[in-house]
Amino acid sequence: MRASLSAMERLTTAQLTVRMTTTRHTTTQQTQHPTTLVLGGTGKTGRRIAERLTAAGRPVRIGSRGGEPPFDWEDRATWAPALRGTGAAYLAYYPDIADPGAADTLRAFAEQAVRGGTRRLVLLSARGMDATLPAERAVAVDGAEWTVIRASWFFQNFSEGILRDGVLGGEIVFPAGDVKEPFIDADDIAEVAVAALTGDGQHAGRIHDLTGPRLLTFAEVAAEIARASGRAVRYAPVSAAEYGALLSGYGLSDDLVAFLTELFGTLLDGRNARVTDGVHRALGRAPRDFADSAREAAADGAWA
Repeated sequence: MRASLSAMERLTTAQLTVRMTTTRHTTTQQTQHPTTLVLGGTGKTGRRIAERLTAAGRPVRIGSRGGEPPFDWEDRATWAPALRGTGAAYLAYYPDIADPGAADTLRAFAEQAVRGGTRRLVLLSARGMDATLPAERAVAVDGAEWTVIRASWFFQNFSEGILRDGVLGGEIVFPAGDVKEPFIDADDIAEVAVAALTGDGQHAGRIHDLTGPRLLTFAEVAAEIARASGRAVRYAPVSAAEYGALLSGYGLSDDLVAFLTELFGTLLDGRNARVTDGVHRALGRAPRDFADSAREAAADGAWA
């Protein structure tokens, strides 16, 4: 389960709102390739995409409210300066791709992007959510080389996101019961996105349904993290209402708490308990296993 991923990949335990910052990645080889605009470029997937593009010698512009030029989904006057001179764009929509207004905004952005020459559009979406379908269809405008990435729950939510504090505290509190999820490494998502942004067009018009290689319950995840980190970590299941009370204790607004608890109640029904071959079809290799990702995170000091 992923809230909608465009929102969930930014969540932290103490602060579940987006703080956008801007960086500009340059290389001496920028003139060889058009610039790629990465929206949500400081999130779990966007940051990894920007790093890979930069390493490949491709210029990157990260869109953010505080950037130069600034970008804001809610201020359409900021779109043209951010798009100027770009040939491709990665779209992680804020505040949430399942929002009722997301489809209209994404359609308007896609149409403007294509008119200005930014034809290749890669959209981050979520698995198992009917509410995201209008937003997915919205980027398929005339002239666009669009790709949709539907991703399962990120492993990095345990090492960089909302559940890291639980790992550090020895108890992952979440309303997931014994539901299984095919957790995916955000590095795999980033590599598929980069392939779609920079390839020869083989990903155009495709929906990539990405998962990890196996299904795990949250209790099994806690055990994997414990083995990798040497920490005592357990899973503590709670009801959606109990989790909502916990979120309220962090100072979240009533509206956001209601949204998240309803979302978890909808998604945590086993609808996504299925492994796909999406990573292999897109990259020609198997996705990374959770155990490998956990060992790498531990070695990098994620839970130190």
